[in-house]
Amino acid sequence: MTNTLNRFMEEHLLLVDDELYSLVEKIVAPKTLKESMLYSLKAGGKRIRPLFVLAVCQLFNYKQKEAYTVASAVEMIHTYSLIHDDLPSMDNDELRRGKPTNHVVYGEALATLAGDALNTLSFGILARMENVPANIKVQLINLLSIAAGAEGMVGGQVLDIDGETRLLNLEELEQVHINKTGALLRFSIEAGAVLSEASEEERSILVDFAHHIGLAFQIQDDILDIEGTSEELGKTAGKDVASNKSTYPSLLTIDGAKNKLNEHYEVAISLLEQLKGDTTVLKELTEYIVRRNK
Repeated sequence: MTNTLNRFMEEHLLLVDDELYSLVEKIVAPKTLKESMLYSLKAGGKRIRPLFVLAVCQLFNYKQKEAYTVASAVEMIHTYSLIHDDLPSMDNDELRRGKPTNHVVYGEALATLAGDALNTLSFGILARMENVPANIKVQLINLLSIAAGAEGMVGGQVLDIDGETRLLNLEELEQVHINKTGALLRFSIEAGAVLSEASEEERSILVDFAHHIGLAFQIQDDILDIEGTSEELGKTAGKDVASNKSTYPSLLTIDGAKNKLNEHYEVAISLLEQLKGDTTVLKELTEYIVRRNK
């Protein structure tokens, strides 16, 4: 990781966490529900999606505190999806971010409800932002509902479940991950542009960039499932192989998957070079995604 990206993370991540935890702590709700919500939020994670929101805002010189609210909203959605993914009826995992999963600690019912609460809270905090024009808030809420719902992450999860019963081809596998993984990354990147009131051309370039980043992120996940350890990943390694799941390495070989990863990385970088302004942080975040080991 470079000094520039390190400084960016040091400057922003604590502020994201402060905003994230504060938004949950101030709601009026049962104590055990808030504890369950905060347990998963505080379990760690790379905060990739909030970082992309903030990196795009920095590119367009947007410095309002509402950037942290939008970053928190997308992290709430991401965290709720992990809580639900880990449930016995879904992936049935007992380890997430190096800690026992939410349902192992709080039980299946409360974990489900904690995920539900994070999901709905994310839209509320966007609606209640004070210094953002109403039309911008509506755009953000609409984009998040698409990214998180049937047309995005949830739809991708269904495609992923359906794909467990048969071998997918590359086009089908990409469609799974454009929705399941890519949709929230696209929201994060596009939301920064919407909040900053970037031009349509700039927004279009960033949406294309997000497409390639989303696929690169998932390809690296698939590679790490083979090459990483449970200790490094903070979750169970080798599950995809054990379940004969369609992945990029299983379809392309491990070397083919790495080549495909580099293709998406190079296209993503070339798109950033079409933007005016300092894209250093965005480029380094992109490299961080494709070079990470967890």
